[in-house]
Amino acid sequence: MCDKIQLRRELLQARAALPPIQWRLHSDSICANLTSSNLLVNTRTILAYFSFRQEPDLSPLFSDPHYSWGFPRCVGKNMSWHIWTPGDPLNTNAYGTKEPSSNAPTIEPSEVDLILVPCVACDYQGYRLGYGGGYYDRMFSIAEWQAIPTVGIVFEFAYLPKIPIESWDQPLQYICTEKNFHECLEYT
Repeated sequence: MCDKIQLRRELLQARAALPPIQWRLHSDSICANLTSSNLLVNTRTILAYFSFRQEPDLSPLFSDPHYSWGFPRCVGKNMSWHIWTPGDPLNTNAYGTKEPSSNAPTIEPSEVDLILVPCVACDYQGYRLGYGGGYYDRMFSIAEWQAIPTVGIVFEFAYLPKIPIESWDQPLQYICTEKNFHECLEYT
């Protein structure tokens, strides 16, 4: 098994090589798999992300009036979550990702029903490979975030049997790809 840095590099290159039409079709299929899952039935507030570096694009979902959407702002080594609706202003942070304005209303863990997590890769046990900043692992290690269902969002080619993990890595409960919605082995 290769190390995280090498695996991340290879998968980011593969993702960047996706032709735009295939990226769009795969992203749309992920959105369809999410909306047809049982997890969204009683869901009201969802934390998500704005697509970056050709991550799966969930933006077609953001205009659905059945849901309130929250997006992260990177604050030091942590994230704060803020309500965002289409048309609200966005800023670009130091990492080059879009985020809500700092004066957008914040969201507390008790208000959240579901978290959609961007991933470079995920494995069958629910462990994810991100960009290496540790933001999500730090958040998921806090008790008030642990009861909220998590769904890793990743293209099928990056859904792997096993990825390298560290002691601080926190597994996700579900993985959604363009082909299927998976319950992770850690939780079955």
